[in-house]
Amino acid sequence: MDFSHWERSPRSSWRMAVLMGANSRTYKFALGAALLDAAAEGRSEILLRDLAAPYAMGLVRHLGQAPQVSQKGERGEKDFLSVAEREAAESLRLGSPTEELLAAAVDSMPRMVMRKFHNLRGEGAEVPHRFYEVTGRSHEKVVRLSKELSDIARSEQAPTLRGELSARWSIVETSFAAGIGRSLIDEGVAVDMTTLQITDRRRRRPVTGVTDAVIGFQHGLCMICAELITPGIDVIAVDHVFPYSFMRLLRPGGGGTAPDLDAVWNLAPTHAWCNGQKSNRPPVPAEMIRLAQRNEAIMRSPHPLKKTLKLTLEHNGHKGTRPGQWFTFVQHVRDLL
Repeated sequence: MDFSHWERSPRSSWRMAVLMGANSRTYKFALGAALLDAAAEGRSEILLRDLAAPYAMGLVRHLGQAPQVSQKGERGEKDFLSVAEREAAESLRLGSPTEELLAAAVDSMPRMVMRKFHNLRGEGAEVPHRFYEVTGRSHEKVVRLSKELSDIARSEQAPTLRGELSARWSIVETSFAAGIGRSLIDEGVAVDMTTLQITDRRRRRPVTGVTDAVIGFQHGLCMICAELITPGIDVIAVDHVFPYSFMRLLRPGGGGTAPDLDAVWNLAPTHAWCNGQKSNRPPVPAEMIRLAQRNEAIMRSPHPLKKTLKLTLEHNGHKGTRPGQWFTFVQHVRDLL
């Protein structure tokens, strides 16, 4: 089942915008965070200038951690990120954007990120729901926030959506970093099973947590019972869908090696109670289908998680990225037992 058909709702559209769109810069994540904050306050509209302030500060704070744009290509002095870099230190000292940074954000947002936030890869492709519209002229522009945005920003799932956005931001900006990004694209990511952090395979630097990185691709649902995981209420566990104890039972597959059960493809957020009840049993057919659907969704997202899963398939003798590969591979692992 296609990711967009798994759950048709504003929450699904938000996830599609954050997780599935192409990323050449991180503007989308800064805008998404600012939109969620404004809607959570109960606003139905906000001056563009007032939305631009947290948007700009979000980018400024991240600029000190990692690049916010691909290292390919050149930027002029008036490029928004060039302005942000020049104004970062003073903005951080003030705790708010300088006038020059704020003016640059107000000018660039409607022309760039706000025009593209709802877009998906592919000509004319957009998410089914819209979360805002920009009205007015010049410096009096107003951003009208939709009911759909208000509903998800004030829902029980809002913390999960914020975590997913933060994780995606971290993954994308890490992929932009020279050296680290090349390693991620060439080798994919690994998982530190002690901390449950996704790491750069070569340097073992933490990128983000496993749960936040993948739970959106399973629509916030427990991999075992397929019910929503509610932050603050449910205790979350990360399950080995195929139990790690099965590693000694797996025979080498088509690639000459046994599948790695400690890798991202086999790890899934669950309710801790469901995980405890499951214990060491192998996955049932419904869980295998959900795992394959989740991994197929990740394969349609931008790198580096996509690359990591592609490498998993290739290392186990499954070439290509055509739809349905993960259903074949998951059944293949089950047959190796």
